[in-house]
Amino acid sequence: MKFVTYRNGKENRLAVVDGDQIVDINRAVPEVPADVRAALADGVDLVAAGRRALDSTAGRRPLAGAALAPVVPEPGKTVCLGLNYYDHAAESGREKPVYPWFFLRGTTSLLAHGEASPRPRVSEKFDYEAELAVVIGKRARHVRREDALDYVFGYACFNDISVRDYQKRTPQWTIGKNFDRTGALGPVLVSADELPAGGVGLSIQSRLNGQVMQDANTKDMIWDVAETIALLTECLTLEPGDVIAMGTPAGVGQSRTPPVWMKAGDTIEVEIEGVGLLVNTIEDEQP
Repeated sequence: MKFVTYRNGKENRLAVVDGDQIVDINRAVPEVPADVRAALADGVDLVAAGRRALDSTAGRRPLAGAALAPVVPEPGKTVCLGLNYYDHAAESGREKPVYPWFFLRGTTSLLAHGEASPRPRVSEKFDYEAELAVVIGKRARHVRREDALDYVFGYACFNDISVRDYQKRTPQWTIGKNFDRTGALGPVLVSADELPAGGVGLSIQSRLNGQVMQDANTKDMIWDVAETIALLTECLTLEPGDVIAMGTPAGVGQSRTPPVWMKAGDTIEVEIEGVGLLVNTIEDEQP
């Protein structure tokens, strides 16, 4: 089942996708919270609630023209992995890390499908990264790898747009990964039951102005989804609505000769088999 979060004025609302329409779940099934994170935190079976909503005539509207938000607009935390594909580690001049390179993204860094990402005034080194995002469905702490996928609600496309010179200014990558509206998440959240376990074996591509830049498969991750959840929950609690961005394959702009940087007017697409097509444009940051 596919879900979106759409904007209704200043309010974000959860909907289920029905062909070329979306159905607002809270309007069709009022006991379900209108926010995806709140619904998951309440233990709502969103797939069952989505089925009930699909049988309703309430809360329907065309998908086309809906103003989408990031599929989880305000995650409690967004945990990202660096260097999680063998080929990307190699193109970055590094061996396989002995432990995942984790970093965090803040809420203001997130971006919806169809929105423009502002290339910052302070840098021209604006790069794309196609990634699979995992959305956690229930509280997880000290989870065994063999049980870890039980804690996944679903998957989405993610573009970990990076300001490379700022990323390299410190040993920690946080500052180059948290410019406003640079982490695109969406357009849909696909429930885990619709995909192979752990999102393994899915083709993943990025395309810049129609040209394929990254072309890989999620089976090539160094740490898969289950192991990543197990490692994270050794240290911290994953909560409903938390997001994990699983890293990017080879082909990023900084590793090309000459480097390829995104600029105003560009269109960047991230497509993952069975998950969706995430499209954003690039504009110059306004004064």
